Amino acid sequence: MESSEEAPMQNIVETASADEQFSTLVTAIQTAGLVDTLSGDGPFTVFAPTNAAFEKLPAGTLEDLLSKPEELKKILTYHVVSGEVLAKDVVKLTEATTVNGKVAPISVNGDVVKIGDATVTKTDIKTKNGVIHVIDTVLIP
Repeated sequence: MESSEEAPMQNIVETASADEQFSTLVTAIQTAGLVDTLSGDGPFTVFAPTNAAFEKLPAGTLEDLLSKPEELKKILTYHVVSGEVLAKDVVKLTEATTVNGKVAPISVNGDVVKIGDATVTKTDIKTKNGVIHVIDTVLIP
């Protein structure tokens, strides 16, 4: 008989670190000093921009932010919501209060869900301390 045991779930940072499309995000999380927070108990919902999303920023923006950890932290915490908000719940919302205290607008048009200017491209990547939704644009508060 096969075991139905799943591999132990990883936390948000470990999950993102294991996925190459989030390497820029992981570097930003490390630079901003958010590894311990996003590895903590949570739960958190992270709207995670891909490397391609970071590449859409104006030339020099990412390098500038990586040299300013406090500013970077404000931007990254704008991508995080307290609690585990699954896709089925996100689509019922019109806004989400982020960890940095600012409110991000949410819109749903058919199958397209947007938070701010970002389109959610993949949902409900479950981790042991929350959930990750993949977005195609970096959110700027």
